[in-house]
Amino acid sequence: MASALETLCGQAFGAKKYYMLGIYMQRSWIVLFICCILLLPLYFFASPVLKLLGQPDELAELSGTVSIWMLPVHFAFAFQFPLQRFLQCQLKTAPIAWVSLVALLVHVFVSWLFVFKLEFGVVGAAATINFSWWVLTLGLFGYSVLGGCPHTWSGFSVEAFSGLWDFVKLSAAAGVMLWYSLSLLTFVLVNVCVSHLVFLSCGISELCFCSLENWYYKILIVMTGNLENAEIAVDALSIWLVIALFFFSSSFYKIFKPLILWKADTSM
Repeated sequence: MASALETLCGQAFGAKKYYMLGIYMQRSWIVLFICCILLLPLYFFASPVLKLLGQPDELAELSGTVSIWMLPVHFAFAFQFPLQRFLQCQLKTAPIAWVSLVALLVHVFVSWLFVFKLEFGVVGAAATINFSWWVLTLGLFGYSVLGGCPHTWSGFSVEAFSGLWDFVKLSAAAGVMLWYSLSLLTFVLVNVCVSHLVFLSCGISELCFCSLENWYYKILIVMTGNLENAEIAVDALSIWLVIALFFFSSSFYKIFKPLILWKADTSM
């Protein structure tokens, strides 16, 4: 839904109505925050939903616990994505890169502290994600409101509460567009997973840059939870997906892409 902000901010920046970028971002915060509240039942009732989908009880219960710990990240998304698009529309990509670097360093340190030193396990890993995402969110917010965007940020305004319904409709349209793409993607994944795992690797390389990058691998993990020895299968798939996403998002993908495509063609 935050993609709607990108359209509006781009138009306002092109028309030199710079103050409207801040207004649009505040409207996006309000709309996405309300959406986050509406989605809270999915987090609180994650375990029953996963059990209903056929997941093993142990995995479902652990996932439910982790989902509760992920609530801070859930709300961080509502503020971070609009901030990112707000800055990108002004071609301010360097601050995003530097703040992301700081968030990465914090994430590495907190991961070591919580997971390895204090041995908090899966809950500790979830907590580290909260820290790094909120460092990123607060860093971008601080840059935006403390002088980094003097022409586009003029402070909080009650004008942000006007025209909310139009903003909701535009955001909903963007969300429907993504859900439509998701339905097509799910169909492709179901058919590909049955017979051509190599081709799936190729598909991931093409899809990891699209707006659904946070969806498709989660669908695969849920599907894998219905297999025998679900814990081992989910662990193996999770590790494989992390390696695959890292590999195909790097420069190595450009080198090995012809070989992967040839391998996929020969296996079909």
